[in-house]
Amino acid sequence: MNGTKWEDFGFKSFIEKAIEHKGFAEPTEIQRKMIPLVLRGESAIGQSQTGTGKTHAYVLPLLQKADPSLAEVQAVITAPTRELAAQIYHEIQEILKWEETGRLTAKLFIGGTDKQRDISKLKKQPQIVVGTPGRVNDLVKEQALFVHTAKTFVVDEADIMLDMGFIVDVDQIAGRMSEKLQMLVFSATIPEKLKPFLKKYMENPKFEQVAPRQIAAKKIEHILIPKRAREKMDVLHDVLEAFNPYLAIVFANTKAMVDEIAAGLSAKGMKTARIHGDLSPRERAKTMKQIKNLEYRYIIATDLAARGIDIEGVSHVVNYELPKDLTFYVHRAGRTARADLSGICATIYEPSDEFALTQLEKMGIAFLYRDVRRGEWVELGDRNRRKKRVKKADQTETAARKAIGRPKKVKPGYKKKMERQIEMLKKRQRKLQKRK
Repeated sequence: MNGTKWEDFGFKSFIEKAIEHKGFAEPTEIQRKMIPLVLRGESAIGQSQTGTGKTHAYVLPLLQKADPSLAEVQAVITAPTRELAAQIYHEIQEILKWEETGRLTAKLFIGGTDKQRDISKLKKQPQIVVGTPGRVNDLVKEQALFVHTAKTFVVDEADIMLDMGFIVDVDQIAGRMSEKLQMLVFSATIPEKLKPFLKKYMENPKFEQVAPRQIAAKKIEHILIPKRAREKMDVLHDVLEAFNPYLAIVFANTKAMVDEIAAGLSAKGMKTARIHGDLSPRERAKTMKQIKNLEYRYIIATDLAARGIDIEGVSHVVNYELPKDLTFYVHRAGRTARADLSGICATIYEPSDEFALTQLEKMGIAFLYRDVRRGEWVELGDRNRRKKRVKKADQTETAARKAIGRPKKVKPGYKKKMERQIEMLKKRQRKLQKRK
């Protein structure tokens, strides 16, 4: 039976203390579904969006099962980005603070750090290993890290692993582990290209899915702002000024565009931080520290920040460009309104975005249509009113044709007469609209 309260899981006292200290009132849906499976040693796929509590859905039961008396690797956790791996490690350390024996250890291994230093840390093998697939695989090949003793392998954000080309490293790590391996895969989506990997290592895994909550259940206001005949950078500046955010993330699709936006806003006197894949590990670590210390109010980022980096206190998200993959709209929006707070996700759109916006509306997103004029927010009418006018005009023309009818024998000048009649009806309708 899935636990509905923390006591139902029978966690060790140090885990219960950590849960109480963190103020977790009750397990989230993904935690209720996954924790019993992890405790029983079953392989499972957990499909859930960012912000559903999935990290603790595997961290808590893995720490419960870890044996402090065995100085060997018992669980390996991989994540696609250094920042996400560091966050997972941080969460584990927060719980281990309450562990009395001091013999239960976790170690973090990520790219961009000194590999020799990592090797020296492994004179004694930790029970829990957290890292990026590339670095973990390197240490395994160097025969510094011994993963063959591990009973559990966690692959977090598996779809991003696939996108970033890390599945090869993940595959090689898994290939060195026990045949009776417990594999836990967490992913927001399960793309077709991921299925061969899952099939290779998981025989009849349990599948638990949590419906996305970012769209409806969370307190997010989705706003559309038309670009119109203005410079997009000017619109963005005005929007950010009008929002006056506690902390805002502006999303773009490419690293080059992130740099361009950061430069454009800086030129207008706004201090901005950039997050994208081309920053060196040192730059990224420094930027994340500055963001945490609230040295910036405006973060310009690629989708790397929408998944895999947890930035607290984001009050506003602005899409400078809509993502190519519309599922990322949900991930971007999910950066705000966390921990039951409210938030705003705004999109500056152009006519070329119409199809994408219609698709998002079909996904259940209800947009508000607004603009900024002289620093003030203005409510606009229905975005689709022009389409509706055209549709109404088409209906008028059809009605006119039916009213006039088509004679059995078409006389000369019939077509011109029809056009005149339709134009008269349209004029009459326009006059009525003006009076209204």
